[in-house]
Amino acid sequence: MNKLIECVPNFSEGNDKEILDSIAEAISSTKGVTLLNVDPGKATNRTVMTFVGSPEEVIDAAFYAIKVASEKIDMSKHKGEHPRFGATDVCPLIPISNVTFDELVPYAEKLGKRVAKELKIPVYLYEHAAKNKERKNLANVRSGEYEGLKKKLTKKTWKPDFGTTVFNKKSGALAIGVRDFLIAYNINLNTKSTRLANAIAFDVREKGRIKRKGHPVIGDIVYDNKGNPSTIPGSLKHVKAIGWYIEEFGISQISMNLTNINQTPIHVVFDEVSKKAEKRGARVTGSEIVGLIPLKPMLDAGKYFLKKQNRSVGIPEIDIISIAIESLGLNQVKKFIPEKNIIEYYLESLFDDKKKIIELKASEFSDEVARESPAPGGGSVSAYVGALGSSLGEMVANLSANKRGWEERVEKFSSIANQIDEIRKDLLFLVDEDSNSFDRIMSSFKLPNNSEEEKKIRLKAIYDSSIYAAEVPLRVMNRSYDCYELIFELAKNGNQNSISDAGVACLCIHAAIYGAYLNVKINLKDISNDQGILKKANQIIKKSAFERDKIISFIEEVI
Repeated sequence: MNKLIECVPNFSEGNDKEILDSIAEAISSTKGVTLLNVDPGKATNRTVMTFVGSPEEVIDAAFYAIKVASEKIDMSKHKGEHPRFGATDVCPLIPISNVTFDELVPYAEKLGKRVAKELKIPVYLYEHAAKNKERKNLANVRSGEYEGLKKKLTKKTWKPDFGTTVFNKKSGALAIGVRDFLIAYNINLNTKSTRLANAIAFDVREKGRIKRKGHPVIGDIVYDNKGNPSTIPGSLKHVKAIGWYIEEFGISQISMNLTNINQTPIHVVFDEVSKKAEKRGARVTGSEIVGLIPLKPMLDAGKYFLKKQNRSVGIPEIDIISIAIESLGLNQVKKFIPEKNIIEYYLESLFDDKKKIIELKASEFSDEVARESPAPGGGSVSAYVGALGSSLGEMVANLSANKRGWEERVEKFSSIANQIDEIRKDLLFLVDEDSNSFDRIMSSFKLPNNSEEEKKIRLKAIYDSSIYAAEVPLRVMNRSYDCYELIFELAKNGNQNSISDAGVACLCIHAAIYGAYLNVKINLKDISNDQGILKKANQIIKKSAFERDKIISFIEEVI
């Protein structure tokens, strides 16, 4: 897979559609770049745009967008709630796949040099690209905002990393950085009070609030031994926050940047803000994710709230996401659409031009198998039968976890359901992968076969693709077999009203294993060196019959 990075520039314009369309066009028209999201804010007069591509392509698109913004946005006339000091205020580069922070720094520097040279905009580097500790924090770099920039540029300590100290009245300055995935997250309150929203923001943000004697707002500031204002830290690490009133929604929000969602997950932030708001007589009514969010924090949030409700977490992924959306109130001010707001889902829809078999309706899948094309065939059907068997097992686990009077057993059956769900997802992936492996074989047979070198390459490709085509059904056998122990546990100790479903699950699993076994054998029939694949398949098929008979005999005796 190629290097893939994300860029999330913030532009100091949130109302003029013509300007925003021009900037978006500059990004989307750059070859190799995909514009994922445009998120304007009227009250903040600020727009966040998100796009992805290779590092070289992304910095080209970023430059073109910055250029358009410099031409169309006049900072001397700009007003908005959000801190800012430039027409393009910040431009972070974020590694997505096959690229590190260190590898991205030269790209940030290359973009900074070009912006300073061609557009005459002072550029500061921040986060991982920063040249010194004082410039790591974006808040420090942007301190004084646009109104204080002219004076700031005269200070030796704030000489730009690229460009001159000449004040650019129209475009201001720009911060370019390399950072981890940051979530811009707003929490909504049942108040219009900016002061109250700020007070809650100070309660939770890592920086906290300035320490004062007497009155917490107008009291004298307490200074430390070095003459700097002392602070009272907030309750959450890796959280930056301020409070503001959003006229567009008629509510106050706590606007946050979550800079390390592994250490401080979104659901922890939501609950903590809810507690602090309640102490101050306010109530959280919902929240808003600006731009895109990775899948993991949404799944973590959904499972967190399910556990709080003493419910099973072993349910389909989309159901977990739905719980997260409802629990976080993500639909209050704007509709949260997983296919557009979760980065993995969005990228999948953009880059997977071939429709997956598992995305077909059940009747469409049946139709597709029935056609005279050889794929999808028995291998895909075997994987799907295994997925259906595991789905039944997961159903029994969830019925057991949510059975009235079994509240103390929720964790046990939730764990079983979660384990089966992982197997189910793997088998669903293998439905398509079996068909893909057949396509690889067909492609290898179509390779040139004229010269001795071409024949050698072709034979090697045929061998490799045939081995892989046998490995896929072997994986179906292995993952399906992993279900037996879990199904037997459910048959013995799960909800006995569903014991027949456990029996059907068991039979599906054996059918999947035997069907996949036949596909292993046929894919290896012309292979002399099968790398031990058939031996492994024979071992599983022998054990499978034993496990099937054991579980079915037990179930029939109970029934």
